Amino acid sequence: MQIVTEALLNLGLNKNGEINEQQLVLLDIKEEMKSQFKELALGKELSDARAELFVLLANISTKKARETIIKNYKALQKFRKELNNSQEEQPQEDTQTPLEGDVTIYCDGGCTPNPGKAGSGVAVYRNDKLSELWYGLYEPMGTNNTAELGALYESLLLAQKEVQKGNKVEIKCDSMYSINCIKTWAISWEKKNWTKKGGEIKNLEIIKKAYYLYNEIKKDVKLTHIKAHAGFEGNELADRMTMYTILTTQKEFIKYSKPIDVAEILKMREG
Repeated sequence: MQIVTEALLNLGLNKNGEINEQQLVLLDIKEEMKSQFKELALGKELSDARAELFVLLANISTKKARETIIKNYKALQKFRKELNNSQEEQPQEDTQTPLEGDVTIYCDGGCTPNPGKAGSGVAVYRNDKLSELWYGLYEPMGTNNTAELGALYESLLLAQKEVQKGNKVEIKCDSMYSINCIKTWAISWEKKNWTKKGGEIKNLEIIKKAYYLYNEIKKDVKLTHIKAHAGFEGNELADRMTMYTILTTQKEFIKYSKPIDVAEILKMREG
């Protein structure tokens, strides 16, 4: 992801300090708002692909030429993806858990009290077998919602890597708030330049990051809601990782490095 800065915008300007209509589309700015594009664009998050295209389209005067550049760039991206996938499929001598197969990611966030000490956790399954655990994003004064959104965002990052390897991915999240934020509400908020009736959008920064990432990979990733503490082992393990985060005050989101003993981990404090 790229943050739109003055320097990035300058790379895309023509000699008259203007941008073209395709560049407006990349910035998600309506044509009637073109005169205010700088103010509207600064601070936005763009995918790496959009940022690269924005620069490539600078000083391209005709629409036909711009469409050709976009078409060729998409073909190049497809070629890169296929090349990466073919490289991933090469035999490996590594005898650890294989990276191929259907992937299910359980994510959870917790806070005690609310607001208070917060953390996030993730459990990853490959072909229905527990593969790895992740934890972190400790906040000394967070909320349940920030922790849940953080866990979902980290799950999307993991899913993105799995999709690039050609794996099928499902993310199971017990926070309906987080799912609604990126699948439903953000669509309207974005159209209104990230505003809503009734006041500010809380947790906007992480919502935007998760929303843009989800839109990049949603064709290949299934995001579903599950009930918390309803007997799903993955959900319970992700929950314990949130409490482990709070216990260890781990700020970075990292892989759990100790031997995974499911029974012992489930004996940890639950959130």
